Amino acid sequence: MTEPGRPGRFLALHLPDLATDRIRRAEPGLPPGLPLATWASLGSRRLLLAVDPVAAAAGLLPGQALADAQAIMPALLLRPADPDGDARALHGLALWARRYTPITATDPPDGLLLDITGCAHLLGGEAALLRDALARLRRLGLAARGAVAGAAATSAALARTRADNPVAVSGIEARVAGPLPLGRALRLPPALAGELSRLGLRQVQDLLDLPRAPLARRFGQAVLDRLDAVAGRHRPPLRPAVPPPELRVVRELPEPIITRAGIDAALDQLLEALCRDLLQAGLGLRRAMLSAWRVDGAVQELVVTTSLPAREPGHLRRLFAGRLERLEPDLGFERMALEAWATEPMAAGIQAGLRVGGRGDEAVAAVALAQLLDRLGQRLQVQRVAPLASHWPEHMVAALAPQAASPAVPAGWAALPQPVLLLRRPALLEAVALLAEEGPPALLCWRGAAHRLLQAEGPLRLEPEWWRARPEVPRRDYYRVELASGTRLWVCRSGAAAAPRWLLHGHLP
Repeated sequence: MTEPGRPGRFLALHLPDLATDRIRRAEPGLPPGLPLATWASLGSRRLLLAVDPVAAAAGLLPGQALADAQAIMPALLLRPADPDGDARALHGLALWARRYTPITATDPPDGLLLDITGCAHLLGGEAALLRDALARLRRLGLAARGAVAGAAATSAALARTRADNPVAVSGIEARVAGPLPLGRALRLPPALAGELSRLGLRQVQDLLDLPRAPLARRFGQAVLDRLDAVAGRHRPPLRPAVPPPELRVVRELPEPIITRAGIDAALDQLLEALCRDLLQAGLGLRRAMLSAWRVDGAVQELVVTTSLPAREPGHLRRLFAGRLERLEPDLGFERMALEAWATEPMAAGIQAGLRVGGRGDEAVAAVALAQLLDRLGQRLQVQRVAPLASHWPEHMVAALAPQAASPAVPAGWAALPQPVLLLRRPALLEAVALLAEEGPPALLCWRGAAHRLLQAEGPLRLEPEWWRARPEVPRRDYYRVELASGTRLWVCRSGAAAAPRWLLHGHLP
């Protein structure tokens, strides 16, 4: 990742019609020749928020009154504005753009920023990478412009203001940004841009030539910060849509694949390559993600985790095997990537596979157990139970990762009476008949039926932990009871004696 303040190369993509293009992609039946716009209510007014090129050519503008727009163009197609949907679509495009670089970020409301430092040569250079990205976006039905520069803000300003998709060399950001229109390059509010225009400040260079102190006093420091970013004087870091992985291998597929056999073959190649990289780096995998790019621009992801560091392709293949059915190829996957999101140091050597018998070596047995837990963990929730120092039943145990080290057993912990199956939350019993005011129950209603009690043992009174519990938590009196059916339960009475609540908290052997 390019560090803040360090020169790099950045590609910006501007999607001027994202809101309307997204609607046309979601509703392919819309007539392509008719104008389309989105609208929203702002107070008592209904205004246009976005217009497509057909509506813009007819003179419609964002911010125009909806009634005026319909009077000018009665055939106008209207849809309610959906800023959240636009933001989700932009985030999805940021994931899609990871086909070019692992560091991509959204540039709201309608832009993307890609750190392509050291990546452009994979597609024949920066200009070729830019052309490829624009061509793919056009095939997805998205109008786009782009630019490449040595600063992210400079490339974004170029993409928003120039239609020739420039590629600028690093080090001349101020010179390149100088002729750009001030309001659009710095994304200033219309009122502020109009005020600067009335003062004769219409280009970025006009602001760069003026003393900074008077500008800061009159227009605020935020304007100067944007100016410095566009001129390359200040390079704020990108905030990636997804943090970059530690290791990554990619396979461009010559033809889209739609069959399970093709997906399995591509995964095998990715696993072999990633495990070789892990071996060379002396690392083992703890968390991996498989990403698949569909030809329609959708990106699907599968994640697997391991209990111990692993780099055996066969074991990782088994972990992915149960999840590959979740992929939906539709028209086919054109690109797949396998990324290591968490790794740990791992000694050199071949990792043993799962063995059924003859495990004399403890290290081999530990690896075999870890692999078994990994495979079970793809279908079930596998956790280790750890004892905690507490007398309150819900607080006496904690769930840990399967390979986590268990803490020492607190003194006296095993001596406390506990059921073999403790409910996560006590279940309310519907009805109870008491033998005495504070005695055990004689009859209780459980699972829709009344049950007579043969015998009861108790009470065991537990007071809530004052340093942890809320003040209103009542004490509990626990009983070990046996029903006429032979079922043995762990029940408790909670609350005041005048209005007790009976709860089922566990099952006894």
